[in-house]
Amino acid sequence: QVQLVESGGGLVQAGGSLRLSCAASGRTPSAFYTGWFRQTPGKEREFVAGIAWTTGSPYYADSVEGRFTISRDSAKNMVYLQMNSLKPEDTAVYYCEAGRFVDRLPDYWGQGTQVTVSS
Repeated sequence: QVQLVESGGGLVQAGGSLRLSCAASGRTPSAFYTGWFRQTPGKEREFVAGIAWTTGSPYYADSVEGRFTISRDSAKNMVYLQMNSLKPEDTAVYYCEAGRFVDRLPDYWGQGTQVTVSS
């Protein structure tokens, strides 16, 4: 089992920045990809960004490429999502996740953190 706890959500104006953090505990996530999905009411969760735990290779959805940066601190079992140039359409609940695939079918989820971008 991998436990994931997010922090860092909040309210920000368009063009602003936020950094999300995800603390992983329990079974080491080294066998997994970890990353972030997001969800708005009435829509399915969508992939935002992922990172290969062992190599640190990042992967991004087209909608956030160039604005968001994912990173991890393997010594602390932490994953971060730096979000810059935020847009109102980035408003969502953001979920930390871990799984065998970078952009689908996560095995583990965090509880989610709300990000709201005002126009």
